[in-house]
Parts: sequence; C-alpha cells; structure tokens
Amino acid sequence: MVFSSSLFLLYFLPVFLLFYHLVPAKLKNWVILFASLFFYAWGAPKFVFVVVGSVIIDFYIVGAIHKSKVQKDRHWLLAISIGINLGLLLYFKYANFFVENFNTTLNFIGIDGVRWTSVALPIGISFYTFQTLTYSIDVFRGTHKPLKTPIQYLVYIMLFPQMIAGPIVRFNEIADQIEDRKNLETLDNKLLGFFRFGIGLAKKVLIANVLGAEADRVFAMAEVDLTTPIVWIGTMAYTFQIYYDFSGYSDMAIGLGKILGFKFPENFNNPYVSQSITEFWRRWHITLGSFMRDYLYIPLGGSRVETKKRLYFNLWIVFLLSGLWHGAAWNFVLWGAFHGVFLILDRLILLRVYKVLGKYPSILMTFVITMVGWVLFRSKSIDQANGMIKKMFVMDFRSIDHYLDREFWFILFVAIIFAFITIFNFGLKLENKAFYAEKYSIKGYFLSTFLFLIFMILCIGAITSSGFNPFIYFRF
Repeated sequence: MVFSSSLFLLYFLPVFLLFYHLVPAKLKNWVILFASLFFYAWGAPKFVFVVVGSVIIDFYIVGAIHKSKVQKDRHWLLAISIGINLGLLLYFKYANFFVENFNTTLNFIGIDGVRWTSVALPIGISFYTFQTLTYSIDVFRGTHKPLKTPIQYLVYIMLFPQMIAGPIVRFNEIADQIEDRKNLETLDNKLLGFFRFGIGLAKKVLIANVLGAEADRVFAMAEVDLTTPIVWIGTMAYTFQIYYDFSGYSDMAIGLGKILGFKFPENFNNPYVSQSITEFWRRWHITLGSFMRDYLYIPLGGSRVETKKRLYFNLWIVFLLSGLWHGAAWNFVLWGAFHGVFLILDRLILLRVYKVLGKYPSILMTFVITMVGWVLFRSKSIDQANGMIKKMFVMDFRSIDHYLDREFWFILFVAIIFAFITIFNFGLKLENKAFYAEKYSIKGYFLSTFLFLIFMILCIGAITSSGFNPFIYFRF
C-alpha cells in the first residue's frame, strides 16, 4: 500500500484517523500499531512476522543492555542486537547480490556456481534496520533510556507514516513522543499536517509521476536510438522525478506525523540549489546523511584523524556504503564512490574554485555533476550508465522521432521553478511560511485548506486515471 493510492487515501487513512481520534489517549498507540501492522502486511504479509519477532527479541536484549552494569556484557549484548538487525538486512537485501557475484567469479575460473533460491526483498527493510540500530546504540550510549514495553518499541519501528521510506527517525528524537504527545496533538499541528501531506501528495502525483514516465521511456531506449538531447531530457526528467518523489513522500510522512502528534525530522532542504557536492549532502536525504555521520563516519575517526589520507578514506568508505545501502547492485556502489570522489575533490580544490566562480556558476556545475550521478543511480547496469554518460557529451544531434507532449514540458518547467525558487529571498520566505511555520493566520488556514482540497481532487483524479504510480525508494 502506498500513500498515493486510492486505497490509502479513500479508505485506509479516513478509517484510521476516525478510530485514532475516537479512542482515549491510552489506546492511541494500540490503534497506531494495529493500523501499521495492517499497512505493512498489505505489501509484505510474510515478512511482517519476521519484523515483529525480531523487534520483540531486540527489545529485551536492549533492555538487558540498559540494566547491565558490566561493560563487557553490555558490549556483547550490543553486538548481538546489531548482529541480528544487520544480519536480517544482509540476508534479505544483499544475499542475492553476493551469491550472483560469487557465482560469476566461479564461472570465470571454470567452476560451476552454487545453487541458490533468490530471496525476496521486503519493502522498507533498510529504513527499519537503521531505526533498530539507533535504538540499541542510543540506549547503549546512554542518550536515552529504553522504552517501557514491547508495544511502544513496535510503535516506534512499525509507525506506518515513516517505516517504508523514511525519514529515518532516530530513537532519541521520538522516544518521549511515543510515551506522551499531548503537547504536540494540537489543532494547529493537525491542520498544518494535512496541508503538508497535501503538498507532498501533489509533488508525488502531479510532478514526479509525469516526469517519471518520460524518464522510464528514455532509460528503456536502445543506446543506438539515443541522442545527446534525448539523454539530457531523460536525465533531467529523472533528476526531478527522484527529488519530487522522495521529498514528496517525506512531506507526506512528516504531515501524517504532525496529525498524530509526532515531530519527524526534515529530510530535504532544496538540494539542487547547492553550490558543491558537500552542500548537496547536507540538503539531500538529511536523515541518512546525519545517520551515516554520527553512527559511521565519526566512529571511524571522522575529521579528527592524523592524516588527510585517512580523512579521505573515511569519506570514501562512508559513501561507498551509502551507495550500497541504496541498492544491491554495482551501479549503486559506483554512484556512492562517484559522490565520495567529489566530496574529496571539494576539500582538495573545488570549494576554492567555486568561491572564485561565484554562486550561480557553482550551482550550475554542482547540478550537472549531480545529474551525471543520477545516470549511474538510475541505470540498470554499469554498461548502460557508461553508454548514456558518453551520449551526454558527444554532441550527437541526429534527428530522431521522440515525441514530448505539452504536459511534460509544463510539468518540467514547474519542477524547475520550485526546485530553484529558494535561490531568491522571496522564495525562501515563501517556503518558510508554507513549510516551517508553527501556525498560520486565519486567512492562512482558509487558504491552506482550499489548496489541500484542490490538491486532493487533482491527485485522486490523476491516480484513478493512470496506472503509473511507483515510489522510487520503496525498493530500498
């Protein structure tokens, strides 16, 4: 089940919200839990038992970590907790990848590969794993005490607004809200939440879906049929599709959280206005970047290392793993390495070059680098990525029949406008009022309600009339 489906919008969400607001406060977590289990089981009925079982086991292991006074025992218990959660991720997400590459190596040296039954990839397992890790590590570090009951822990992990595709909500950010969120369950937050959900839905359905159809068409073309303009158009379509798709999902998750009294962290901050790849990663998938920084980069030594070589090694390792986290394929690893290289180049020379060039040329250069990276990310193989990147720069302007309708050009124009509007002060002020205000004026609430209804009507109409409605990050 996805947020941008008629099933969710017309049936699941209204029924859930009705029950949630009718029951007394002590039963609200139970309503969330049952709804979340149903929501997840709709797409992964078998894996839901694995999730619930592992979460309950992990709850008692982490509870033992908190109670233990023996440091050695606490380390062993932490290792067991991390091992269980990472073990599930490695098995379900990467087993096929490792076996396929192992068999390829065996075949290369003339040995038959091992027999293997492919493992199905459960939806949202990467996000689920990261949150279980933050729970055990935060409790081990003493950042926050553990939750009181397995039910509360299940609510934290299974919370349907953010379980499938984030944002990654750290335990210490939400622990107190699981136990008591009366102060956040205000009428202002609920109204702001509905509006934020509507914005996210519009970004996903009205922009990302339209651009995604063209991106899919271009990336499905044979290399011989591609020209330089077609590759750039397809790449640009995907560049904005993935942004509006993923940020739209994050907006919907944050909006639903507000309605329920949760405060989820922001996940995007206008990444395409970045003036360097370093800045891009402070603005793109913010919760992943901060997780990798605090739970991997800093434990590796971060920037407090003796040599610059070690610093660059740490950066590169973090982004290699970040690429692999996105998908069990070599193109994702290469995409992570690509960004790792540019982060190192930023520190070596590019930041100084950008400073000389100025704001707008720096934004343009960073955007082009990001687009090339998205070709690596979107391609089905390294060979396809290599062929498309070559086509981007060989100046092949042959005439090929490739029809682009007015709807695509209009939506692409809208996507560009809203992706770059915060370059200007008026755009930044508009965003702050729409997204980050703690409350609106009476006129603001009337306007936001009107826009929410318009978005819902347009989106439901688009959803029911089209079968194209993927969520990119569901497969991660």
